[in-house]
Parts: sequence; C-alpha cells; structure tokens
Amino acid sequence: MTTLPLDGIRVIDFTQVMLGPSCTQVLADYGAEVIKIEKVKIGDLSRWSLGSDPDGLNNPVFCSLNRNKKSLALDLKEVSARKTVQALLETADVVVNNFRPGVMERMGFGYEDLKKINSRLIYAVGTGFGLTGPYQHKGGQDVLAQAVSGVMRRKSDNSHPTSIYATPLADYSAGMHLVQGILLALLQRDKTGEGQQVAVSLYNSMIAMQMQEGTTHLMRQRDLNWGAFPLTGVFETTDSAIVMVGAFKPNPLRDICEALEIEDLSQYPQYKDFDAQMARRPELQAIFRENFARNSTDHWIARLEGVDILCAPVRSLPEALKDEQTIINKMILEAGETAAGPIRLIGSPIDMSAAQVTVRISPPQLGQHNDEILASLSAVQGDAA
Repeated sequence: MTTLPLDGIRVIDFTQVMLGPSCTQVLADYGAEVIKIEKVKIGDLSRWSLGSDPDGLNNPVFCSLNRNKKSLALDLKEVSARKTVQALLETADVVVNNFRPGVMERMGFGYEDLKKINSRLIYAVGTGFGLTGPYQHKGGQDVLAQAVSGVMRRKSDNSHPTSIYATPLADYSAGMHLVQGILLALLQRDKTGEGQQVAVSLYNSMIAMQMQEGTTHLMRQRDLNWGAFPLTGVFETTDSAIVMVGAFKPNPLRDICEALEIEDLSQYPQYKDFDAQMARRPELQAIFRENFARNSTDHWIARLEGVDILCAPVRSLPEALKDEQTIINKMILEAGETAAGPIRLIGSPIDMSAAQVTVRISPPQLGQHNDEILASLSAVQGDAA
C-alpha cells in the first residue's frame, strides 16, 4: 500500500458541522488516523442537516465531510468517558475542536490541561471570531462571518441587492487555514519536539480572503472590485449565460468588439483606456448585453476564445459534476453503497502523484468504531500494566 504523508499521525476530532470536519477530512484523506468524538444518540450536528433522510444520520451533508474517519460515541458527562478521551489524548498528535471558547476547558480538555499530559500535542481550534476580543463568545457561523467581515457587501454591481453567498466560504476557507496551521505545527514539532496551540477563525479567514481589496483600501483608500471592471461581467445568451473577463491584454475592448462583430469602440475617446471605460461602464455593459443576447453560449465562447479573451459558460453544479474534466480530475469518489443507493463524494482538490486519495473508511455510522477503539485502549493499558 502507498505510504501517505500523515501515516502514523493520530488526530482526536471534537469538531462538527463544517469548519472543523472539512479540516480533519483533509488530514484523514492523507493518512492520519482521525477518531471523531461524537455525542451518543445525537452525533455531529451535520448528521441532522437534511432532516429526514433515507440513510438516517448518514445523510449526504455528513458524508461529504467525514470519510476516512472513525466514530467514537461517548457521553462526556460521564467520568469514564472523559477518562477514555484522556487516554486517547495522551498518545495523540493533534486534537481539533471548533467549540466556543471555554467549552473544552470546562470538560478538562483545555490547552493548558492537555499540554501537561502530552507536551507534543498540537491543539487546534476553530472559532467564529477568535480566542480573545469583544466577539470571542459570540456564536460563529458562516453567514455571520460573511456579513461582519465585509464580504457580503461586496458585489459587482451596487444595484444588486445585498445577499448571502450560497456556498459556505467562511467555513471552508477557515477549515483549510486550520489544516495549514496543523501541518506547520507538525513541521515545527519535528524541530523543537514541542507541540503548540493553533487557532483560526471564520472572521479572520474572511478578512484574509480580501487581502488585495483590504490592502488597497489601507494603503490608497480606494475600492478594488475585480467584478466591477468595465470589460468583465455575466451576460445572458439565447440559451444560457456567459462570463467574460476582458483583461491581461493591451487592448481587450478591441478584441471583444471583433468577437461580437461590432465596430471597434476603443477608437472612440470615451472608451480609449481603462479609466475612460470605468467611467462609462454602464454604457459598455449595455452594449455587451445587447450583443451577447443575439446568439448561443457556445457561439460566443468560440468567438471570444478565437481572439484570446477569457470566458466560460455559466453552469449549474449538476452540469459541472457531469463534466469530463471533473471526472478526469478525480473529483468524484465512490465510497460504497447503502440501501438508499451509492455513496458518491466530492474528492480532494490536491493531486499528489505519490499519495492518491482513496476512501479507506466510508463515512461512519454513529459510534461504529467504539468497540475497536476501546479494545485497542484496553490492550495498550494491559501491556503497560
């Protein structure tokens, strides 16, 4: 079998919903033994995301975030359960949680508690707003992070209503930042022999995502909005829609006009350069809309690509999932079958030639690995005695 990068790393995973599970799934995909601590009878809150589901608590939302993990269902109000977790933590490399500040401490699993029993432990935390500061105890959630970070206010056209971005940007980006932090801490531990605390937040991840826009404001007090550039936009066609990015060329307007088979607007003083085009963006966008509406998406893709203008069809997710490129890129993973049908998951976006992601463990039933994990602990404790 292929040796994966994180073989031999044990992760104790207290996370639920998306920020934390998206992080620990990456660790699990690349070889870590991830033991997911879940509440008895209830489990990870994402097990309930779709309400009634043919697969019960293993609905598609839960499955999407929890392959290659083992489920250990415990009642942490019980002393024996906490002792079990402590025994796991004594030999763990990483522990991850995305509770509000204070929750782990009340269970006796705070960073200061755990580093006394395992100085090599990487203690990874994902929060809504940070471990300190005025918002530290506020409930964190993806949509709230979009709102307070300024992301929700950003739009390509100010006439559009302010709205929620439909994909959880904050959860996913914070989860990936937490992966980065854990890997960096593991590398540093190789040099120092010591663990450390690693923390990320939804809020910080959303601020960081706006690094170009934020830096432009901080240094020049100017707004930077890539989506509002004069030769960029989404335009309806006769059968769908197309997105065009008129940039990275000496005179993209001339080439766009050639593709649209209209006169070269760049010859006119009012459209002569970027600043002039920005001042008359509504006029240009109206011209583009009128002309793109004359023919099909495929027609305009061919015309624009013929003059080297960046463009793409605007598709639905089901259309993207059926695309040949999606299949070639191995972005669909098969994970077995249930009575409700096949388990089909989104794959890893990281392509490593010597460490291909496979589904070694299907998304687990709640408490599926209790006997295995408890038996291994008993065996270790018996050997120690």
